[in-house]
Amino acid sequence: MFEGSAKPSYAKFSRRRMLATGSVAVGGLLVATEKLRAQQSSPTPACDDHGDPTLAETEGPYFKPRSPHRADLRTRGILGRPVELSGLVLTRSCRPVPKALVDLWHADDKGVYDNNGFNLRGHVFTDSAGRYAFQTILPGLYPGRTRHYHVKVQAPGKSVLTTQFYFPDEERNRSDELFRRELLMQVKTTQDGLQARFDIVLALA
Repeated sequence: MFEGSAKPSYAKFSRRRMLATGSVAVGGLLVATEKLRAQQSSPTPACDDHGDPTLAETEGPYFKPRSPHRADLRTRGILGRPVELSGLVLTRSCRPVPKALVDLWHADDKGVYDNNGFNLRGHVFTDSAGRYAFQTILPGLYPGRTRHYHVKVQAPGKSVLTTQFYFPDEERNRSDELFRRELLMQVKTTQDGLQARFDIVLALA
């Protein structure tokens, strides 16, 4: 429940809205999202009527509540290959979920998480078509893990999905015990960096 506040209340985020202004925060990014949507019409994973929801995964040790409400997670002084991550939040019957909270956090290009501040951490809310989008960087590697993004997703008034997104064709995908093929993003190279997509299916009818 996030009524009246741009910051999510993470007290209920452990088992976790946005007014009309929320869509403005990602409006500039959603133009590119629409282009990607046209190029890759199949959701990730495929959304079938009453299909399986997106797999849940461990939160990990580096989650921080009350991340900034922002779509661009890049920070001055932090290097790394640019990545645009976008997609849809859908129900099991493939209906869009508007005003869903999508919280993203990950390591920097050296594999280090910012545990003192909020670099490479932020949240957005889906628009009326269920779309979300972030501008960020390619996360670095650290011992025991392949490249990944951490994500929490919550439809208004519903329980929280905590999961991780993975990059295809990573050598460490084979040795990371947490890696799941079902959580692979669709990734393509662009002139400016990488364009990644993952459509999230919540356990909603």
